[in-house]
Amino acid sequence: MGKKKKKKKEVIKEGIIQAVAAEDTGEFARRFEAYHDELRWLYMELYDNGSMFAELCDRLGQFYRERSAALKESDRKREADPGWYKQNDMLGMMLYIDNFAGTLNGVKEKLSYLEQCRVNYIHLMPFLETPKGRSDGGYAVSDFRKVQKKLGTMEDLEGLTAACHEKGIRVCMDFVMNHTSEDHEWAVKAREGDGEYMSRYFFFENSYIPSLYENTVPQVFPTTAPGNFTWLPEQKHFVMTSFYPYQWDLNYKNPRVFNEMMYNFLYLANRGIDVIRIDAVPYIWKELNTQCRNLPQVHTIVRLMRIISEIVCPGILLLGEVVMEPEKVTPYFGTVEKPECHMLYNVTTMATTWHTVATRDVSLLKKQLDTVFNLPREYLFLNYLRCHDDIGWGLDYGTLAQNGMEERAHKKYLNDYFQGYAGESNSRGELYNADPITGDARFCGTTASMCGIEKAGFEQDDAAMERAIRLDVMLHAYMFVQSGIPVLYSGDEIGQVNDYSYKEDPDKAGDSRYLHRGALDWDLTARISDKNSVQGRLFDRLGQLEEIRRREKVFGSDASVHTAETWDRSVLCVERCFGKEKLVALFNFSETEKTAWIEAEDGEYLDLVSGQPMRAKDVKVPGYGFYYLKKR
Repeated sequence: MGKKKKKKKEVIKEGIIQAVAAEDTGEFARRFEAYHDELRWLYMELYDNGSMFAELCDRLGQFYRERSAALKESDRKREADPGWYKQNDMLGMMLYIDNFAGTLNGVKEKLSYLEQCRVNYIHLMPFLETPKGRSDGGYAVSDFRKVQKKLGTMEDLEGLTAACHEKGIRVCMDFVMNHTSEDHEWAVKAREGDGEYMSRYFFFENSYIPSLYENTVPQVFPTTAPGNFTWLPEQKHFVMTSFYPYQWDLNYKNPRVFNEMMYNFLYLANRGIDVIRIDAVPYIWKELNTQCRNLPQVHTIVRLMRIISEIVCPGILLLGEVVMEPEKVTPYFGTVEKPECHMLYNVTTMATTWHTVATRDVSLLKKQLDTVFNLPREYLFLNYLRCHDDIGWGLDYGTLAQNGMEERAHKKYLNDYFQGYAGESNSRGELYNADPITGDARFCGTTASMCGIEKAGFEQDDAAMERAIRLDVMLHAYMFVQSGIPVLYSGDEIGQVNDYSYKEDPDKAGDSRYLHRGALDWDLTARISDKNSVQGRLFDRLGQLEEIRRREKVFGSDASVHTAETWDRSVLCVERCFGKEKLVALFNFSETEKTAWIEAEDGEYLDLVSGQPMRAKDVKVPGYGFYYLKKR
């Protein structure tokens, strides 16, 4: 019996390979042969369903055949240079299509501006079809193969990605795997009582099983969307909804769900997408008596995705959105032998950065950076100051407690500080999902508003404006010196402040995250050539930093990176070394001049920003100032 099964598997495998190999150079056959055994082993471990596996393999060949010649050529080049995305000329930007340029075609017309920003990687925020008023910012997808009508069509998307590729710009999009909109075709059929489609979600006819889940599963939005289940009165069933009631969690225990979502994944990849951001990846597998987070099966699914992309479209990168503490983030890289995501967000460092701004104390940030810098150099993070989402204060409270900082009180201080209520703050912003019982809340605001640009502009205080711009630039300089790819949030390059107009839109008024999701003010971009304007001062200084990072080899991913002691709690020192080159970077997180009590090895240093020679010893760093000191 065992020999018959083995023979049948080999026949199926050979049949798939031969069917595709007859139509191409054999590259699909080569890739499929290399990954087939692991692909089958992992799939059968999850599903033990040979017919569904055979269907998956057959569809992989179909999606390969449908992939354009240009994309296949790009795949070959990237296969030959697997570290292509780790170069220090990579600079990203996150943007909403409608806020940035109205439509996909509008973005295509603005590519020259992106080039002017030195951006060669754009993350297009969610653009697939979602129901009006029930979209969670685009993360409640009702059709994975249709663009929102107001933004354009799939043909427009292909036109944009092709235009981006001509200019050397890579394109990222969100792939929302954990759930669909309640308006998705599957959900509509499930509402009608179709058992086949109900099995693609988590339906329960009474509250018993949901109550067992609630005993162990944390709430994502305890204030605006409490609980993890929604009662459907017409259907007389509960459905699992970890995020919002209109976002129904998919049941990945059903192999049909996995297969169909992989087909959606490959369909989108074939539209010219270079980077697939896997949204909410830790949540995608559910088990009773667990937190339904970071379960082993999640890693199996991500590894399967990686293998599938390596077979069909090896030029694609997987970017994991894992908003967890560091020890739960890094496993999503997988291992060197069995990699999962190519890149992950450096979420904890982002939150710790703003904690450092509010406390003027770099000790926790230094510890956090040491953790990241000591990871294998193969691990690549996307570093950012702000993004489309709120800031959750997921800090290392064990370490903070040793310094007398209690979690609830410190979270309150941070939220008060960035609202402008405490700590001599110049920040402006609003809370999101504030919970009066736990005292927990998240924060919303743009980089510029959090740095004080909004307040200084409102008060027409020139000295305060210069100080705010210095803080803004220093934070970007610090971000650029980290290992990985720096990503700007659209509008940050011109210091765009909070947009309070969202309160006038009934579809947005209840979600304060729209405070930092305002439309790009193109009138402000027209001022970037004016070196006396806020926009010109910011754009010019950031551009200088981007050029330094691009040309200096010491900023490359192969450089060794570590922090060094400055003996001043407000000043951070990061050292980068590559070959004989060395960079000593100093950042002052306080508004007053501080001395970095360092004594670097003998030799002259050059400040890469001013071009002036300096000694890397007992360096006086201006308030919110920084230095890039390169050994000559």
